[in-house]
Order: sequence, then C-alpha cells, then structure tokens
Amino acid sequence: MTEMAKLHSNRRSHAAALIAQAGLDAAAFVPGPNFYYLTGEAFHLMERPTVLFVTKSADVVAIIPELERLKWSQSFPDAPTFFWNDSDGFEEAFAAAGAELKGMAIGVEGGRMRVFEFQALCRHFARDGVRDADSTLAGLRISKDASEITSLQRAIDISETALSETIEEVRAGMTEKQVQNLLKSRMLENGADGYAFEPIVLSGAKAANPHGVPDGSELQSGDALLFDFGAQIQGYNADITRTFFVGHVSDRHAAVYDTVKSANERGRNVATSNMTAHELDTIVTSVLLDSPFADMIVHKTGHGLGLDVHEAPQIMIGNREPLVAGAVVTIEPGLYGAGDVGVRIEDDVLIEESGSKSLTGFDRQIRVLG
Repeated sequence: MTEMAKLHSNRRSHAAALIAQAGLDAAAFVPGPNFYYLTGEAFHLMERPTVLFVTKSADVVAIIPELERLKWSQSFPDAPTFFWNDSDGFEEAFAAAGAELKGMAIGVEGGRMRVFEFQALCRHFARDGVRDADSTLAGLRISKDASEITSLQRAIDISETALSETIEEVRAGMTEKQVQNLLKSRMLENGADGYAFEPIVLSGAKAANPHGVPDGSELQSGDALLFDFGAQIQGYNADITRTFFVGHVSDRHAAVYDTVKSANERGRNVATSNMTAHELDTIVTSVLLDSPFADMIVHKTGHGLGLDVHEAPQIMIGNREPLVAGAVVTIEPGLYGAGDVGVRIEDDVLIEESGSKSLTGFDRQIRVLG
C-alpha cells in the first residue's frame, strides 16, 4: 500500500469510528471535500449521481457512472461498485447498492447532498434508515494532519506573496476590477492551482459590504481598500483579509482600523484547544462592543478552513463545542459603516494543545498605499 493509500485508509477508519458512535451503519458521500478526503479522488458534482458509502467497518461501496469506471477502478479495484450508463439510468445501481447494504442505517451529508440523490437512496434503502448526519460528519475533517497543514501553509504563503506584489502597484485611479485581476494573476504566477473563491477587492464605502463584488469603481484618495482572497493548493484554501487606505487615512477611519486590529490580535493571543468556539467569539467581539463602533458589527468571528473555505467549526456565539488541536480557523473581526467604510483583518490560525499559531504573517499595521 502506498503512503497516500494508507493515509486515505486511515481517514476512512476515522470516519467509520464516527459513524459507529452516531449509531449508524454507514455514511453516504457525494462528490466534494469529504469524498476527496476519504478517497483521494476528485469527481464533479453533476447530473450523474456518484455516491461513496463508508461502513462502520471502514468498508467501501460505491455507485459510479460508467464513464468514470477506469478512474475509480484504478484506486478501488476490489470495492463493490455499481456502475451505470446514461442510456440505462441510475435506478438499478441504487437498487444494487441497497441490496449490498441491506438493512443498514445510512447517514448523509445533509448540507451537501441534493434532493434527487436523497430520494434515490430512500427509494432503495429503508426510508426511515436514511438520515441527516451532517453534525456527525462535520467532525471528520476538523483536526488537520501534517500533510493538510503543509498544503494550507503553501496556499497562504502564495497568497501573501501575491498581495505584497499587488499593493506595490496600487494607485488612485485604478479600478477595483483592475486590482482584482492583478491579484489573481500574481497568485497564479506564484504557483497557485487556482483560487479559494473569486477574490473580493472593494474600495471606499463599498468596503462596508462584506461580500461585495468588485467592479469599475475607481480608487479615490482617502478610500479604504479591502482585499478578501486566497490561493488554492491541492484542494486546500487560504482565506485572508487585509484592509489598506489609498493616499491618506482620516482619524476616524484609523480609529476603526485600530479597533479591528486589537480584536484580531486578542483572538490570536487567546485561541487554544478546549476553549469553546462560543468563548473565542465572545472574547473577540467584546473588543468591538467596548469601542465607539459597536453598532458597526455585522458578523461572527470566523470559521474553520481546509478543503472548504467555510467548514466546521463555526467561531460564533452559541457554538459550545471545544476547539480541538489541529483545527485551522479564521479570526476575522470587522466593522462596517454603510456609506462610509469597512475594515476587516482576517488571519488563518492553527489551534494547538496550548495556544495557537497564526499561519498568516502579513503585516497588520495600518498602511497607506500610493
């Protein structure tokens, strides 16, 4: 067995333990991060249903479109697999899988599996035996292994190099779209496989929209300039936000920035394993609440990061699950004043047994460009 095959086998054993603990017999996965994590094979989520089953004994069963036979069989030549052709449809494959896993209670990824796949499972398995297991399966990828941390760090390093090169060229009069395109090209030139998501570059009052869309708006002197972006390496995503100012920065905007910076620093300093996500969010948000800008808070502190840009754990009020060593989370406090300014500072932080380590290192001091 190769090292990669052993890695994926160990991951399936971990999944099997979670499945058994939840009182299930197996879990069904559609193409996406968990499917890739457990097999090392990336399939498209498309009109052809593709389903991986992992049992509580760590056995693999699959429903695979015929056109993917060669790809699948190279990795899983001995797994019971039910292939189907477009001309015949997928019902017989689901029926055969149902017979193979007869009587088993099946957990599904409720946040990812589509209705037609769920309905097909219900037709060929006991309907009351197919249930949402999202909360159980969310624990599968929380703690990252060394190979995952290496990929995340590479994605972050590429992202930070690209940002450094981009801001050296930023000047008043450029458009948001021009800056976005420059950032994208710099990420690819520095070795990114692709982008974690379409990079956000927003200026002036538009920066007050946390997930706004860059356009032809020109950068003006005195504008905030917010970057939210990340490179992708081997499926793993960086997610970084930095806010700059163009030409000059007003005293008020500098005060908003310093408040966000203090909240970000506080979160990075206190984050540790066995602290709950609720506690971390409360500590970070309290810095914002105690400032003159409390009415400018619009979102939680952060989220898990890995094969998904947003994955467990969610760093938010009400999530009382303890953070675990090996988790990578974002700490991204922000303040947003409609029609005025938006400031966010986001770091990717590895939770450790005692404390945490910021995988991002890009300077957080206030900076004026141009």
